[in-house]
Amino acid sequence: MDIKNDEFVIIEIIPSNLKSKEGVIVQLSALKIKGLKLLDRFDYRLKDEYLPFPEMKKFISYDEDMFTYVRSDNVILNKFKSFAKDLPILILDNIYTPSFLEELDNKKELILDYLNLEYHKDIIDEIIKKYHLENSNHIVDLLYEALMMEY
Repeated sequence: MDIKNDEFVIIEIIPSNLKSKEGVIVQLSALKIKGLKLLDRFDYRLKDEYLPFPEMKKFISYDEDMFTYVRSDNVILNKFKSFAKDLPILILDNIYTPSFLEELDNKKELILDYLNLEYHKDIIDEIIKKYHLENSNHIVDLLYEALMMEY
């Protein structure tokens, strides 16, 4: 893929279980990019009453007004399918993200390959340090900023 010219989507998933797809998608944020320009943004969360664990609310209570709230992760995934269409999706190579996207036919590529980095538990801190970024609750935004700086 030609990052400088092609259209693609960068995705961030926050699940209820960080170890596998055994949980649900609690939050999904994505950016639609073309020629390294932001075209559109996707920010969905489960409504508080549908969170699998009430204590999860404290981990996702930031920027509450920017999200669309829905009743199930199936709704989130279906809305995301409409948003992403058939565009390639750049993902983090963590344990859970690829498994939540298995049913999508979109080409999936590792965003870290474009940043010349390898996934590890402190990768976000490494990205912030490497590109001199301000920390953010929105990993998808950090990944986009890093791509812009890299290219």
